[in-house]
Amino acid sequence: MDTYALKDISLKFKIGQRLAVVGMNGSGKTTFIKLLCRLYDPTEGEILLNVLISENMIIVNICLSFRLYFKTLSCFPLALVKNVAANKEFDDVKASNCLNGAGFGERLLKLSLGLETFLYKDFDKKGVEVSGGEAQKIALARALYKDASFIVLDEPTAALDPIAEYEIYSRMNEIVGNKTAVFISHRLSSCRFCNDIAVFHEGRLIQRGNHDKLVSDNNGKYYELWNAQAQYYE
Repeated sequence: MDTYALKDISLKFKIGQRLAVVGMNGSGKTTFIKLLCRLYDPTEGEILLNVLISENMIIVNICLSFRLYFKTLSCFPLALVKNVAANKEFDDVKASNCLNGAGFGERLLKLSLGLETFLYKDFDKKGVEVSGGEAQKIALARALYKDASFIVLDEPTAALDPIAEYEIYSRMNEIVGNKTAVFISHRLSSCRFCNDIAVFHEGRLIQRGNHDKLVSDNNGKYYELWNAQAQYYE
């Protein structure tokens, strides 16, 4: 019997929507995102951008429509501003704003060379070391820097402490602006600001709604996941 990574998934996005995708490890969350962004091709079904089927002829347009952040993204031994812009040409003001939005602003003020500071010492002995959490903030700023209709964030605060995570999520609507945003997170508390939550389990979409609706279903997977985490904070 064939084993599907995802099965019977049907979703529509509205402009400016905030969607959180949650579920246990292996439930299909990241596969869903990679299909959405056309990093994978679907073996069945279709993915549409407005009314256009995402065939190869419009793949470039689809890629330009998304700005992505995956938890495996890393920083490079280049100037900080180039890590954010990911380009030879860059806008200093925009890069600074993105770093501030990603929670790196306080560290930025302490860097003597500011945006021109090299990360690590591979190519510059004056380069600075950054922690895992700081590298994650820089990678998040990189995702925010790109102009695109969709922003997709896969575990954007996984390496941050709870206070730093709260500060970022409390400003997330301001940071994302009028873009359509999709968030993947194992920490359900970080998804409460989203007005729409999709719950994946074993490759299927089994629940969808806001936090209050989902947590009120005592027999639902979201209720199970929420209380499994909440017990450690009570």
